[in-house]
Amino acid sequence: MKNKSIYKMSRIIFALVIILGVVIGFDASAKSKKYTVTEFGAVNDGESLNTLAIQMLIDKANKKGGGTIIFPAGEYLSGSLQMKSNVNLYLEKDAILLGSTNPYDYPQIEMPGRPELVGRDDNSQMALLVAHKANDFTISGEGKIDGQGRALALTIDSLHHAGELIDPKYSTRRNRPHETARPKLFRFSQCENVFITDLHLYNGACWGLSFELCKNLNLDHLKVVNRAYWNNDGMDITDCTNVKISNCDVNSADDGICLKSYYPGYCNDTILIENCVIRSSASAIKFGTASYGGFKNVTIKNIKVYDTFRSAIAIESVDGGIIENIEVANIVAENTGNAIFIRLGHRGGEKPGVVKNIHIHDIKVQVPFGKPDLNYDMRGPAVSFFHNPIPSSISGIPGHNVEDVVIENVEITCPGRASRGMAYVPLSRLNMVPERIKSYPEFTMFGELPAWALYVRHANGITLKNVKLILENEDYRPAFVFDQVEGIKMDQVELPKTKHKQVILKDTKSVKLSSPLEGTKRKL
Repeated sequence: MKNKSIYKMSRIIFALVIILGVVIGFDASAKSKKYTVTEFGAVNDGESLNTLAIQMLIDKANKKGGGTIIFPAGEYLSGSLQMKSNVNLYLEKDAILLGSTNPYDYPQIEMPGRPELVGRDDNSQMALLVAHKANDFTISGEGKIDGQGRALALTIDSLHHAGELIDPKYSTRRNRPHETARPKLFRFSQCENVFITDLHLYNGACWGLSFELCKNLNLDHLKVVNRAYWNNDGMDITDCTNVKISNCDVNSADDGICLKSYYPGYCNDTILIENCVIRSSASAIKFGTASYGGFKNVTIKNIKVYDTFRSAIAIESVDGGIIENIEVANIVAENTGNAIFIRLGHRGGEKPGVVKNIHIHDIKVQVPFGKPDLNYDMRGPAVSFFHNPIPSSISGIPGHNVEDVVIENVEITCPGRASRGMAYVPLSRLNMVPERIKSYPEFTMFGELPAWALYVRHANGITLKNVKLILENEDYRPAFVFDQVEGIKMDQVELPKTKHKQVILKDTKSVKLSSPLEGTKRKL
């Protein structure tokens, strides 16, 4: 009797194994299935609108368990497409997915279940490719995706002025539609296990590749050119976990690779950015400005930056977010307006955030005298005040200090040529430098600064080791100004020979300078 029961149970288990195997086999077979868009109604003439045909094919593949949709050579015009789980897109060589220039082809996609936003919302859910809670898919190939963003943005602008499609947030000062009125190239929210590789991606009307609240995101070997219009960030990563960006070439009219945080209680965590080339009319790699949750455990290495208007590295918390455990290594920046900008402010959020444990090492930056992006079609906006070349800066606010920043193995070449007649801030009046606690963070935010290499205020634990500073021309300002800083260590810092003191200390404590620097310091 006992043996009979065991035999019966074994048969049931065997049957379940067979059924499971069939299911698994069917699923694997479904995911490996290939669909060629031209066999399902898509026309590759660059003029016929293929939105419906492509979307129906995506939906069909999704219902059948997944598969890969293949775009052969040709131009496929489309409006907004919504990605679905287990459905891959593959663009063969000479295949181009073209974004429609008709704004009515980009509906706002409903994304239920997203956490509540805090602060301003510049996140339109419009894009050429949209995904919400879609998992386990890839977008790859040897082809190109072109959003035709300038033509699309100018159409949106014209329709606003014609009174047909009013943008309630239209910027009359800057004469352009707001970010929320312009589609992005990609907009993915709450997705997991997404892999995007090998493609050429061009010309959103707003941000390029935008990801929020995603997990396990891999962007590899992409060429991103997003210079069609204003607010053309290259990549935006918002409150995502486990992200790898590697071997990418980004050329953007706004920030190149930008980490953002719009959701309190969430953050960008475990982010790796490596082996990338970046050109930008704003900052190359930037944390913020949206910084409500924060940024933790971020590694940035092996990056080349060139012809970039603002900062090579900008690390900013101004909305209450926590920034900690950041490593930046092996950066070469040429013709870049600013080397390092680290800011803790209080623009939004219930209380100021935290910026601590930042290690910047093995970087080489060359800062020009003029605008690095002068030859760009879309140039960074000029500031409205006179100033000499602006140094790197590390700045907190009263009562809230930036903590534990190590800068080592660094060479920065500065242009010099500062003029006392341009925007003079004497060392006896360092309080002339405004706090601007609630201001938008940018390396130009304080106006004229009284140092040519590094200005530090409201900070604890600043270490500079093996730092070489080069001046191309004379500068009347000192290299370093430390104002209300506790815990300064400077060792193996090489300065050009000048007649005036190069290390200025005001209201500082616990200062350790190597012997050559002792002779060039001045306490106020």
